[in-house]
Amino acid sequence: MGYLTDVAFNDQPLPLHVAGVREMNPSLFEMLGQACDLTEAGEAFGCYMNALFGIDAEQRIRSGEAGGRRRFRSSFLDLIKGWGFDSNGAEGAVLKGWVESRFGIFPTFHKQPLKQIVSPAWTTYVEEKMSSRFHNNAITVQLDLLYEFCQWALAHFAAAGSTHVTLYRGVNDFDEHQIVQRLDKRHVVMRLNNLTSFSSDRSVADCFGDTILTVRVPVPKILFFNRLLAANPLKGEGEYLVIGGAYRVAASYF
Repeated sequence: MGYLTDVAFNDQPLPLHVAGVREMNPSLFEMLGQACDLTEAGEAFGCYMNALFGIDAEQRIRSGEAGGRRRFRSSFLDLIKGWGFDSNGAEGAVLKGWVESRFGIFPTFHKQPLKQIVSPAWTTYVEEKMSSRFHNNAITVQLDLLYEFCQWALAHFAAAGSTHVTLYRGVNDFDEHQIVQRLDKRHVVMRLNNLTSFSSDRSVADCFGDTILTVRVPVPKILFFNRLLAANPLKGEGEYLVIGGAYRVAASYF
């Protein structure tokens, strides 16, 4: 797992897959194979997830007492929406926990720096990532499917033939990301949090901080991107959710 956190992987990435996901869901990938474009692929994925996990609005209502009773079913869309509001909230902890469990990359920040496992900060992170509110509907399996669909969509439509995507992040400090090595005045090796938001639009990133981090992100380390689904809460900011580790980063102060 250490190789995935190293700049060597990010410089020359290899394909990544969550074991068994494609083999256990052949009908999904058969449907995706018939899609003419990303929009059709997203619709097929949405229909599959609704059928498998009952996460659409109508299926969250269960008849019972007068007026019906709402039953909460955790959804990957709820996690992404929560991340959009606050990446250090409970939804963010669940997403970081998924990266930790599937790729062995530990978070370095959640509300505050996570410097050691035996600490109040780590305890808070664990409590939030294990919250029963988000683990009642096979949420890790939903995220496995999301990752595999994202990788399929990138390979077939959004980044076909590309190994990397150039993305941007605006920051005001480096509390969340650790500088491992300074290469020169503008370039560093930085240990990014195990899940980090970036934007495909530099002008958008500029709204979030005085320092712009520019990173060539390997395609296998993208969990979600703004155009993946027609309706998603991150669409307005051109946002990408990127799996972390050590990256070569260019930092611009203007």
